[in-house]
Amino acid sequence: MVITKAKTAYVCNECGDDFAKWQGQCTSCHAWNSLSEVRLGRSAKVATPRQGYAGTADNRIKSLAEIDLEDTPRITTGAQEFDRVLGGGLVSGSVVLIGGHPGAGKSTLLLQVLCYLAETHSTLYVTGEESLQQVALRAQRLGLTTHKLQMLSETDVERLCDTADGVKPKIMVIDSIQVMHMSEVQSAPGSVSQVRESAAFLTRFAKQSGTVLILVGHVTKDGSLAGPKVLEHMIDCSIFLEGENDSRYRTLRGNKNRFGAVNELGVFAMTEQGLKEVTNPSAIFLQRAEEISSGTVVMVIWEGTRPLLIEIQALVDDSHAGNPRRVAVGLDQNRLSMLLAVLHRHGGLMVGDQDVFVNVVSGMKIIETSADLALLMAVVSSFRDRVLSPELVVFGEVGLSGEIRPVPSGQERLREAAKHGFKKAIVPVANVPRQLIQGLEVVAVKNLSEALVAIESCRAD
Repeated sequence: MVITKAKTAYVCNECGDDFAKWQGQCTSCHAWNSLSEVRLGRSAKVATPRQGYAGTADNRIKSLAEIDLEDTPRITTGAQEFDRVLGGGLVSGSVVLIGGHPGAGKSTLLLQVLCYLAETHSTLYVTGEESLQQVALRAQRLGLTTHKLQMLSETDVERLCDTADGVKPKIMVIDSIQVMHMSEVQSAPGSVSQVRESAAFLTRFAKQSGTVLILVGHVTKDGSLAGPKVLEHMIDCSIFLEGENDSRYRTLRGNKNRFGAVNELGVFAMTEQGLKEVTNPSAIFLQRAEEISSGTVVMVIWEGTRPLLIEIQALVDDSHAGNPRRVAVGLDQNRLSMLLAVLHRHGGLMVGDQDVFVNVVSGMKIIETSADLALLMAVVSSFRDRVLSPELVVFGEVGLSGEIRPVPSGQERLREAAKHGFKKAIVPVANVPRQLIQGLEVVAVKNLSEALVAIESCRAD
């Protein structure tokens, strides 16, 4: 009888790189104290060389032209906003990771989706955190059809896969990956080694059986997904459910997608019947007050494959402290400081002794640079205490030399603004449409100075 020694590796929590021994700093991403010990079992079930993460392998060399390009069939989830983020629906054999803060609605959304899919497909909902009774009570409260949805309460990955192999579900949800464990790994559930090995085992099972696997993941205090970064490399699609507990709306954003576009955005409303999709988000985000005050501007951003109209607000006030405050909610605070410096240098407005607060209405988080010009126009409006026209939209990127740079899909943004009744738009010169858009006056600006002149004619009557 040959006794094999258990192997040990050290994995970086930041980049997922492996090392043979522990060291204080990861030589790949240069993060300090990020290595955690991973104990590999003596007889852990591993995939054969011909069956890796990508499914059954074919070791024959082919030219790129010989590869079959047939469209991958999609499984619709019953929610168009969810399908949009997924790239058109679920793909057989794919692994989807959905993260979010506690109470965001991850379990509610997936329970709704699986109850819908259970009518036409074999589905399995595996719960490790809640009891079956708790899940059943939630489904009853939401008024869902539950007689075809199969449920399983299990946290052991090997037993879970053995059970699923007999049922052969087409779609399987694991809620959540942090509570799953493997007996061969000598560490507590939720640790780096358990999450890594459990996810790897479940991913191999999904690829080899063609099961759509949806993993629920927790987040850390800083809002990032808990667990090693290597988990993000194993999966095919990573999406994040955002939204404050006191907000009615939730946004579903795709961070990685091998079957569709990234940064796609889906919008849902939390109701007594669960999460309901919002098909026209711009109308929701533009629920403005009857009396518009200074410091308010509407901008057109691009999320995934569609434009969205969102209101941005700024408040500029005298500072009573030695260091004036710069607060940005929904925007990058460092970019705010940079744009204020550009406004001083190339616009002639000194706000260095003022507190500047910027907020994106409705709790959205803006990550693209097309909001630069609208942000500065809101700051100028508040600083001068001049109310801008409620029929004005603004978008454009601002460079360090004060130039207004074009943004992608400018014509589609203008059409979206015209559709919602806006009459005037301040945009970069390169984004002026070749054909006039009916009912919309487009003002082209080359630099920040021209933009400041343009808003003088956009004051509210």
